[in-house]
Amino acid sequence: MQRIFAKRAHVLVSAMVLSVVTTVSWSQSITWLGTLGGVESGAWGVSNNAQVVGSARFANGRFRAFYWENGSMYDRGTIGISSEATGISADGTVSVGWGSPSTSNPGPFAYRWVGVWAHSLGTLGGNASAAWGVSSDGSVIVGWARPGLSTLPRAFRWTTAGMQNLGTLGGGQSAAYGVSADGSVVVGWAHNTSNRGRAFRWTQATGMVDLGTLGGVDSESYGVSADGSVVVGRATNASSHWRAFRWTQATGMQDLGTFGGNESLAQDISGDGSIIVGRAYNASNQDRAFRWTQDGGLEDLNLTYASLLTGGSILYDARGISLNGRYIVGYGFHAASGRNEAFLLDTVPEPASLMALGAGLAGLLGLRRRRAR
Repeated sequence: MQRIFAKRAHVLVSAMVLSVVTTVSWSQSITWLGTLGGVESGAWGVSNNAQVVGSARFANGRFRAFYWENGSMYDRGTIGISSEATGISADGTVSVGWGSPSTSNPGPFAYRWVGVWAHSLGTLGGNASAAWGVSSDGSVIVGWARPGLSTLPRAFRWTTAGMQNLGTLGGGQSAAYGVSADGSVVVGWAHNTSNRGRAFRWTQATGMVDLGTLGGVDSESYGVSADGSVVVGRATNASSHWRAFRWTQATGMQDLGTFGGNESLAQDISGDGSIIVGRAYNASNQDRAFRWTQDGGLEDLNLTYASLLTGGSILYDARGISLNGRYIVGYGFHAASGRNEAFLLDTVPEPASLMALGAGLAGLLGLRRRRAR
């Protein structure tokens, strides 16, 4: 009787394993997001719920910010002649970017969208600004703004209390591109006293800290983990080539390499700091979207997801990753439409489904062991 139960349990366990494999295969997908009537689009940010923001061309050729959800792309509204959405909160309720009101007042100006409503964030006293990053709950926004009409841009951190000028590293200008989940850590680039652009990490306690380079003279940071401990971007090496980097306090800058070409760029990072996305040159110096992990190293998404890329479609650039690490967005060539389009890559099945299957599998294995004694 014990042997019969063990055999049946083995069959059930095998079926559950097959179910897990089938679920993983079924869930992985690439969705091309289309345009707003023009010839191209590109995505910059994605929420934990697969809501995507970016910009797409209208038929008149101008770019407009878009919000995409459940198969539909929406124009973010009439800010002016052009606009772009560059970031989105983890729950998808707040997105940020910029808009140009008119040809006589081109700006641009930083905006925050809550639902369909656009709110200008103002400037630091000048005539232009742009928002690039947003905290997990949408309460803290970072970007750049002009302090005066004839001054160079400065990195800012915005809350409902207003814009805070983050300064520079001793030079003339700066810009912020990424912010931690709670809004306490800001990353970007700033000129030093030699007016070389350097990647920085900012906190209220430390101010701007220069993160160095990979042996060259310039660097820029674009993304930061949820707790602010891991920073990604690009820096020049001793050969003056830009390379994607991963920075921590303990290790300093780590060169993430390329696909055989000269340059690469890390654009975003998952909340836990384990997954980095961006683009890298191949041996022909063509851009290819990448994913980097500690165990897997630099991975060409075109090879990993080759079965999903039909007819010659290509993923050029991975610009954003959701805080939970599941979704990757960017732009590439969509062979079916013959144009460059924003894409949404779903890399894993629903975590809840896997947890339920895993729990059931563990319970069945435990029951099998007890009955087999």
